[in-house]
Amino acid sequence: MDPGLADPVPDAAEDGPPAGRAMLGVAALAGRRGSRLGRAALWVFSTLFAFVLSVAAWDFVTSLFTSNRLLGWVAFVLVLLAVLFALALAGREAMGFARLARLDHLRKRAEAAHRGADLREARAVAAAVAALYRARPEAAWGLARHDEAAPHLMDADAALDLAEAEILRPLDALARAEIESASRRVATVTALVPLALADVAVALYANLAMIRRIAEIYGGRAGSLGSWSLLRRVFASLLAAGAVALADDLIGSVAGGGVLSKLSRRFGEGVVNGALTARVGVAAMDLCRPLPFRALPRPAVSALVSRALAGLVPRGAGGGAAGGAGGGT
Repeated sequence: MDPGLADPVPDAAEDGPPAGRAMLGVAALAGRRGSRLGRAALWVFSTLFAFVLSVAAWDFVTSLFTSNRLLGWVAFVLVLLAVLFALALAGREAMGFARLARLDHLRKRAEAAHRGADLREARAVAAAVAALYRARPEAAWGLARHDEAAPHLMDADAALDLAEAEILRPLDALARAEIESASRRVATVTALVPLALADVAVALYANLAMIRRIAEIYGGRAGSLGSWSLLRRVFASLLAAGAVALADDLIGSVAGGGVLSKLSRRFGEGVVNGALTARVGVAAMDLCRPLPFRALPRPAVSALVSRALAGLVPRGAGGGAAGGAGGGT
């Protein structure tokens, strides 16, 4: 018997439907929380490292001043520049956290005004949202419509809904475009890259970049630490809702029932990873928007993925890529 005609050896790791292992790996990394002992140890070691580095830099500069005054001044200037750059980076990270906290505060105020039907607070929140995006050219038309209609509203919900519908609509469109781009990138790369750690790294980088860009769109402009913190918050909310594991109904809405089983295993993994990336993006919109979704509908994951993967999922294999566009998250 010709060995070339034998059936391939089944791979146990490939059993079952595509599960989006790259995004599940990202969720495991982002959702991991260290123990109190681990955090205390990290603080002690980092403080010790900073102390040792400071003493070593001081001894280095003073010894150079003793042996060669010119080299001592050079070393002093370089150390001073390093300290200034470190302070600048720390200040940028702090400003990023402050911007994210401002968005959180506005959203909480809007929710409180809605619950209490507080017209005065609702108008104050709407005015704060308008001021936040006053310099944004994409929001100029909506701001003009909001400023014209806002004084005539005598209902708290109407004031908040007007601000959301007129001011946030173009920003939501930009955020949806970022989600679709990230979903397409993750789906394509994880479908083509066969290395497990490589596709996890690509998915992690793409999701971090997407979340950072969504924060910038809504005025957050998070730094590196702020983006990582936001990523952890996003996955924490998804894990709490049980939304990280892709459900069967989402698979059906994204790719039309059994179409994934008719495609290659790697392509199916890519589609599922793209769908999970879209779900992360929608959760990031929830956390970065200054107003919760009320007047405008929350983007549907199936619709985002259908547009992101248009042309990648064969239409003839099942019509779900288009038919699922109206599905929910």
